Amino acid sequence: MTASPSRNGGAGAPGLRRARSLAVVAGAAAALVVWLVTAKLAGIHLDVRTGPDQHRQSVGAAPVLLASLVAGLAAWGSLAALERWAPTKAHRTWPFLALVVLALSLAGPLTLGVTTGAKVVLLCLHLVTGLVLVPALWRTSARP
Repeated sequence: MTASPSRNGGAGAPGLRRARSLAVVAGAAAALVVWLVTAKLAGIHLDVRTGPDQHRQSVGAAPVLLASLVAGLAAWGSLAALERWAPTKAHRTWPFLALVVLALSLAGPLTLGVTTGAKVVLLCLHLVTGLVLVPALWRTSARP
């Protein structure tokens, strides 16, 4: 995952797409491993309250996988946008923005988790996904 584009895309789009795709998949895989270990092996119930009626809902593998893939694609898209519109600043700016978004995302688990265990696991899911995605995608970013 060390493919990095030059300002004019000299590293090759296929290599860059491959490295970024692997970063997104790695983030999702890491989240799924955390879910498997905590929900299935440790038996922690990942229940959240959703909707206006605060309906209790269990978080399964599919929502974990989908959410982490969406987060990864959003991270990739934001990096690509910065590289396009601010190419000389993207490499320095994007990780800061990504970590701010990660920090803000932690409010969800804290407010939606039903039990303390669920809150901790949901926080771990957010953190592991972000801490895999940010460095992996950052390594692929264009350097000024």
